[in-house]
Amino acid sequence: MFGNYLIGLREGLEASLVVCILVAYLVKTGRRDALRPVWTGIGVAVAVSLAFGAALEFGSQELTFEAQELLGGSLSIVAVVLVTWMVFWMRRTARHLRAELHGRLDAALRMGTGALVATAFLAVGREGLETALFVWASVRASSDGTYAPLTGVLLGLLTAVLLGRLFYRGAVRINLASFFTWTGGMLVVVAAGVLAYGVHDLQEARFLDGLANKAFDVSATIPPDSWYGTLLKGVFNFQPNPTVLQVTVWALYLVPTLALFLAPIGSGPSVRVKKQKATDEKADAEASSGTTA
Repeated sequence: MFGNYLIGLREGLEASLVVCILVAYLVKTGRRDALRPVWTGIGVAVAVSLAFGAALEFGSQELTFEAQELLGGSLSIVAVVLVTWMVFWMRRTARHLRAELHGRLDAALRMGTGALVATAFLAVGREGLETALFVWASVRASSDGTYAPLTGVLLGLLTAVLLGRLFYRGAVRINLASFFTWTGGMLVVVAAGVLAYGVHDLQEARFLDGLANKAFDVSATIPPDSWYGTLLKGVFNFQPNPTVLQVTVWALYLVPTLALFLAPIGSGPSVRVKKQKATDEKADAEASSGTTA
């Protein structure tokens, strides 16, 4: 459940921050008239994400067992690729996310209502689709016959919405770069488990060989139905009897990915980001002087 809570919190907080930045910028610059198309784009993005998640869940139930395993394994791998890209991208841009979004919003304001809807939809929709796919893959991997995995995701999303509201009101301030670094590292560990489970699905679908070639079997020591077995499965997608291929893929993904993710970032912000940041600081200064006057 903790692993799924982390997914909901991390992915939901990214979307919440994007919404807060867009809305706060429009309010601060006196463009409240543009809030309606922005909220429209956000609403459409949420609806599309929910529809995508429902299609994954209910559409796969009509397939044969092998087709379900093939689809589940393939989408699990796609989800891991997207989430890996996302955590690296967010770690690099967390410090400059506001400047980048402000630049896109300024361009959309010059183009009109349709551009505002599209900007909000793309900014939130990308997060929503990634979240729907990874949540589906993770819940499927850690499902133990209860609603605990899905409950963890929903609690994480609710926490993210609450934090987003507090950020907007200025009641909470945290170092976002550090937050996304730590949660991103934990998410890489969760993704490694989802990847291993996806490989197992492909083996059960007979797309990959080696299903009977077990790396080890500690089912007697760590029973899957025990509280600690359930905890390990919920947090790390741990399997007491993985195949050799699962363990190999898990290690080949986790070790280099985590090492690269935790390595220091060498490059600074782009010229465009620096320019937009300077523009934002100038606007803040003018707004402050106007208020003082």
